[in-house]
Amino acid sequence: MFQVDIIEKCKQNNRIAQLQLYNQYCDGMFAVAMRFVKDTMEAEDVVQEAFIKAFSKLHQYKAEVTFGAWLKRIVINKSIDLLKSKKQQMLQLDEVHLKVVDDNYDNEWLVDDSITLDEVKHAINKLPDKYQYVVMLYLIEGYDHQEIAEILNISEVASRTQLSRGKTQLKELLTHKHHGAGH
Repeated sequence: MFQVDIIEKCKQNNRIAQLQLYNQYCDGMFAVAMRFVKDTMEAEDVVQEAFIKAFSKLHQYKAEVTFGAWLKRIVINKSIDLLKSKKQQMLQLDEVHLKVVDDNYDNEWLVDDSITLDEVKHAINKLPDKYQYVVMLYLIEGYDHQEIAEILNISEVASRTQLSRGKTQLKELLTHKHHGAGH
């Protein structure tokens, strides 16, 4: 069934179409939620809530972006809401996602090759929340500043500033770790 048809049927509260859409996206959205929240149960809750919100707001969905991209943003928002409410540390990023950091064209902040992935993960976890989210969304999820501004409800200028400060702090944490901690 063509996706637009499924979405139209979902707008009419067609349960079968809703289930089809859910089955099509639930695994991918669970993976996104898991990158933000540490806990399987919590990630499942986030995905459920995101789908409930998506179905209730479906009339607002315009096909300017793919449904998956629209839904992913809801999942990320729900994940961040959960993290904010619990003040949890960010999920330790796994190797796959950190490769994105290494490939980033914006190389000026990249640090000594001898620094391990674990150290980078640890450093991101130590950043203040406002920097952590921007660094995570930009470097790991690949969002641009306009998208980050919308997701976090901040201005693009704030997004750029926080990314820049977050990267500086990350670099300091990693440099300090190597020079200051008896390495």
